[in-house]
Amino acid sequence: MKLNIAYPQTGAQICVDIDDEKKLRTLYDKRMSQEVDGEGLGEEYKGYVFRITGGNDKQGFPMKQGVLSQTRARLLLVKGQSCYRERRSGMKKRKGVRGCIVGPDIRICNLVVTQEGEKPIPGLTDIQVPRRLGPKRASKIRKLFNLTKADDVRKYVVGRETKTKQGHTKVKRPRIQRLITPVSLQRKRRLKKAKIQACAKSKNEEQEYKQMIAQYNKEKKKARQSSLAKRRSRLSKMRASKAE
Repeated sequence: MKLNIAYPQTGAQICVDIDDEKKLRTLYDKRMSQEVDGEGLGEEYKGYVFRITGGNDKQGFPMKQGVLSQTRARLLLVKGQSCYRERRSGMKKRKGVRGCIVGPDIRICNLVVTQEGEKPIPGLTDIQVPRRLGPKRASKIRKLFNLTKADDVRKYVVGRETKTKQGHTKVKRPRIQRLITPVSLQRKRRLKKAKIQACAKSKNEEQEYKQMIAQYNKEKKKARQSSLAKRRSRLSKMRASKAE
């Protein structure tokens, strides 16, 4: 069984191949997210504590948290679940996964160091792997370089060198997210002003519409009263002529 051991504090990772069945019994019947004493895997790991984060079997089926077995299972997976990436919106797929319990069929097991032991592990705890990519958000850049709001964040963006097809060296820098500049403040003021003007315009139009409706109802009522008055006068004349 191959063990992928990662150490988040240094960013390093090593792969160790262990064939001794007695050592591997330390991992057997353990579930994902459980911690394992490193002394059972060898004297060089004395004092270390590892957490199981996953693995694959010999055919490449990944371990899935929540499947309480050492065998495979076919599950209907949707967006947001592990071991599945949605290709089309609303798509579901039935996939084969391995249970979250470590057994003899597991070929690769992923471990993370949660507690450091007495002796350093060569290539894991004695080196520091530099970060390949720096932060993109303005607040995180300030936090990384201990900057104030008065400092220009754009000068501290971490870039990386790449080579083009022609062999030229080019420095790529990410676009800063949530960066507040005079242009962005001006754009925000313009949008706010446009919203205020649109709100005032709608209110004026509503007021004009109400006045127009009131005037229309007033004229309609006046026309109705005049028509009723004419009808009453005509009826009164008819009654007077009949009485004569």
